[in-house]
Amino acid sequence: LLTAGIFARGVYGGYFGAAQGILLVGLMGLLLSDGIQRLTAIKNVLATLVNAVAAMAFMVIATDHIDWSVVALIASGAFIGGYLGARFGRSLSPAVLRVFIVVIGSVALVKILLFD
Repeated sequence: LLTAGIFARGVYGGYFGAAQGILLVGLMGLLLSDGIQRLTAIKNVLATLVNAVAAMAFMVIATDHIDWSVVALIASGAFIGGYLGARFGRSLSPAVLRVFIVVIGSVALVKILLFD
């Protein structure tokens, strides 16, 4: 069930990407007994692999539509955010990290539903 669920989320993440991390953490949280920090680390590795495969597919299929300056900005932002997020996330207790994730996700959901 875990393998099939991660595969399905990988297909979804490769195509669309939005909320891929939340879906992965939710799935693993239901099916694994590891702590939230470990699940988040696993999620980050899985999302990186999905995004790398999707990026390679786009480079093969749509090379002429890639703006490499945007790629550089996104890549550097993702690297810095991942580094800082990992340091910050490890310093929080699992309960506080869960609350933080729920609050950020809820705010994003409300913004999308009401203001977009």
